[in-house]
Amino acid sequence: MHRRKFLKMSSAGVFVATLPQLPDLTRYAKYRTALIGTGWWGMNILREAIAAGQSKIAAICDVDEQYLQAAAAEINKLNGDRPKSYSDYRELLQKEKPEIVIVATPDHWHPLITIAALESGAHVYVEKPVGHTINEGKAMVKAARATDLVVQVGTHRRVSPHNMSGMQFLKSGKAGKIGMVRAFVHYGGGAGKPVPDSEPPAGLDWNAWCGPAPLRPYNSAIHPRGFRQFLDFANGQLGDWGIHWMDQILWWTEEKGPRKIFSSAARRIRTDNTDAPDTQIVNYEFESFNAVWEHRLYAANEAEKTNVGCYFYGTEGTFHMGWLDGWTFYPANKNKPVIHENPQLHTGDNHNVKELWADFLDSIATKRRPVCDIETGHRSTNMSLLGMLSQKAGRSIVWDPEKELISGDQDAARFLQREYRPPWIYPA
Repeated sequence: MHRRKFLKMSSAGVFVATLPQLPDLTRYAKYRTALIGTGWWGMNILREAIAAGQSKIAAICDVDEQYLQAAAAEINKLNGDRPKSYSDYRELLQKEKPEIVIVATPDHWHPLITIAALESGAHVYVEKPVGHTINEGKAMVKAARATDLVVQVGTHRRVSPHNMSGMQFLKSGKAGKIGMVRAFVHYGGGAGKPVPDSEPPAGLDWNAWCGPAPLRPYNSAIHPRGFRQFLDFANGQLGDWGIHWMDQILWWTEEKGPRKIFSSAARRIRTDNTDAPDTQIVNYEFESFNAVWEHRLYAANEAEKTNVGCYFYGTEGTFHMGWLDGWTFYPANKNKPVIHENPQLHTGDNHNVKELWADFLDSIATKRRPVCDIETGHRSTNMSLLGMLSQKAGRSIVWDPEKELISGDQDAARFLQREYRPPWIYPA
């Protein structure tokens, strides 16, 4: 593929029925593709890229040799490619010149790698949330627009069939005027047990894993796959799961974001060495409605059959946008029937990455913005980060979603970004 400057791109929402069909695997792959972050979810994305048949896997990168080797072996088994392995993404970008880069690292690495990949000339598929702080996301949007390249954010519910049809239902007004949305994720668990720090396992460059974040002692509760509950590297349940449901709210409304945010959060049950809230409630005041986020990481029970999703409360009834249970509308008029649609998810991890990758490829080919463009993903990430920012500030914050600024509170505004650990430089 010859790299082109996109002169003009238009936003587009795509239904599964109009997505390009995924071709069979072929040796005539168009795009030299690299994966940075070869763990569980990175490989979920890469498998779909391979299945789509348009990617030659040129290179992979990870600071953990164990994951790097496993990924290389699986890729060779899947399509015969023998990608070059790197531990430093900068070296990969310089030497391999990929045309597509998948960024599937822990959250705190997303901004620097995405921006570097764009500046090297690659289109980017980056996992959610887009970053660890709000100003990182602004820098990512700026880089995407400056390079005129495609950046797709991995909020795959944007192309999930039941989410799309449910959004049509809501936007058609069938639920009436909506005054409140309640988003929630309640998972079980308990107090847990502290895990002692230890030496990093052989093959893991822990200093590089921490990167721009604080360098703290290695702990197996952080890596692999536990980093989301450690605030140096992520933003807890709201930063991880919350973005999916914040995205559903922003998809439905015409507003770009909330005007006032207040978070109440604490660690009520957990006594392990994570430091993210195990209990959190956030109130988001929009101009025309209120939204509430809530989560807990304990007390799974049989009374609450639905533990994830959004309830949209309207004058004509209550609409639940779910995940594994699809969507359901409960009419206010008891004489009307309940309406339900089942989900259409892919087995394994119950996702729709296949459809999102197809949209990514089509957006590159047709020079349009993808269904979950970086600006869309950035604004959805903002909602989660604003909830965490209010918690850090210890008070309500007033937000201007157009200018992306906190009004009248310079002390709270300092949490819009954070200091990077040298030699890493916070993106402008």
